[in-house]
Amino acid sequence: MSKVSILAMTLLLKQIFNLLKLLNSDTGEKSLALGFVIGMFLGFSPLLSLQSLVMIIILFIFKIQIGAALCASFFFALIAYLFDPAFDALGGIVLEMGALRGLYETLYQAPIIPFTKFYNSIVMGALVLSVLLAPIVYFLSLTLINKYRVTVVQRYQQSKFFKALKATSFYKWYAKYNELYG
Repeated sequence: MSKVSILAMTLLLKQIFNLLKLLNSDTGEKSLALGFVIGMFLGFSPLLSLQSLVMIIILFIFKIQIGAALCASFFFALIAYLFDPAFDALGGIVLEMGALRGLYETLYQAPIIPFTKFYNSIVMGALVLSVLLAPIVYFLSLTLINKYRVTVVQRYQQSKFFKALKATSFYKWYAKYNELYG
């Protein structure tokens, strides 16, 4: 394995562990849900495009969980290939709308807008589908996060194993270390 792939895997694993840590905490469910939405946009859009840059800027400007966005973008990038025929069909329909032809010509002549690659049917379809799915992904992930916290976390904290683990000196050391260094 190359150093770059090891570094990338380490970064991804760190984000997954941070995501699990946040899922198990009491705060940030809206930030996590927004991270999943931004991750969907990032996963469905081309890596080197203007819409990816805009999503990354939004990610850093607002209080959105970066780990959730990176994990979600990885997941949505994996399944994006399955949706490519649907993206292509939807994008083709949107791009072939006669009423929008003048708008597309104006956008293509603009200095920055062509970097969105909106003229590609797969990219346009992915963008349209992402916009349509954004509220669904947000509310679905918000619901699933809350259900996870109610069922899994509370059951785990009430288990005999967790209570025994919490009584050990190692756990107390870890809790102090986590409190000091996060």
